[in-house]
Amino acid sequence: MELWPWLTAALLLLLLLVQLSRAANFYAKLCLYCVLCCTVSIVAALVCLLRHGGRTVENMSIISWFVRSFKYIYGLRFEIKGRQKLEVDHPCVIISNHQSILDMMGLMETLPQRCVQIAKRELLFTGPVGLIMYLGGVIFINRQSSRTAMTVMADVGERMVSENLKVWIYPEGTRNDNGDLLPFKKGAFYLAIQAQVPIIPVVYSSFSSFYNPKTKLFTSATIKVEVLDAIPTRGLTVADVPTLMDSCHQAMRTTFLRMSKIPQENGATAGSGTHPAQ
Repeated sequence: MELWPWLTAALLLLLLLVQLSRAANFYAKLCLYCVLCCTVSIVAALVCLLRHGGRTVENMSIISWFVRSFKYIYGLRFEIKGRQKLEVDHPCVIISNHQSILDMMGLMETLPQRCVQIAKRELLFTGPVGLIMYLGGVIFINRQSSRTAMTVMADVGERMVSENLKVWIYPEGTRNDNGDLLPFKKGAFYLAIQAQVPIIPVVYSSFSSFYNPKTKLFTSATIKVEVLDAIPTRGLTVADVPTLMDSCHQAMRTTFLRMSKIPQENGATAGSGTHPAQ
C-alpha cells in the first residue's frame, strides 16, 4: 500500500490546522525554532571545528552568521540604535534584558566582535546547542553554588582584561515576559568593578506584541534595540555596587518602557533591588 497519499494528506491537514488555529501555528513555529537551533548548531559546530579547531571566541562570528538567518524565516526585523557604542576596542561588560528563548536572535544581531556570554551551567548539556555554545567560548557558571559562581566570575574578570574580551550578561538572571524588568542580580556589576571596565546597557523592546506563550501568539514584527551610553566604573569599589546596579536598572527600565510604549507608574523603578551575585 502506497504511503505517499496518506503522508501528503496528513501534511496538508497539518498546514490547514496551522493556518486556522493560533495554538497550532504557535507550536509549529516553536518546534521549527527548536529544530533550527539543533540543526544549525550541528552545522555551525562542524564549520567552527574546521575553521578554528576548537573552543575560541572567534567562533562567535560563525555562529552569529548562521543564527541571523532565522529572522527571515520568522519575518522579524531589528532596528538597532547606537550600535557603534559596542564597537569599542577595549573590554567591557554588556548587560541586556532577557525575555524569551527568542533572545538568541536579538543577541546575535547585536553581538560585537570578541564578545562571549555568561550562561547557566545546565545549558552545556543541551546536546548540539550546548556544544556550539562551548565552542563559541560561552562561560558557564553553576548558579546553585554562590562560591563557585564568584570564583568563575573572578577568573572572567582577569580573562576579559588579558584577552580583551567583552562579556554579555543578562542581569535579571532568568527569562521574563511580564512587561517590565525584574530586579538585577549583582554579578555583572561586581565583575565590571573588579575589572574596572565600563558597563554598556542594551535594551530590547517588549516581545509581547508578537510573541506571547500565554495567548499562543507568534507573528512577524519589528524589534527595537537601543544601545545606551557606556557607564564607567573606574575608581568604583564593591561598596558602589548597589548604586551602580540601581542606576543601570532605572536607565534600562525607562528605555524599555518608552520603546515598548508601556506607561510608567509614578516614575517608580519597580522591581529594583539587590540579589545574590549571578
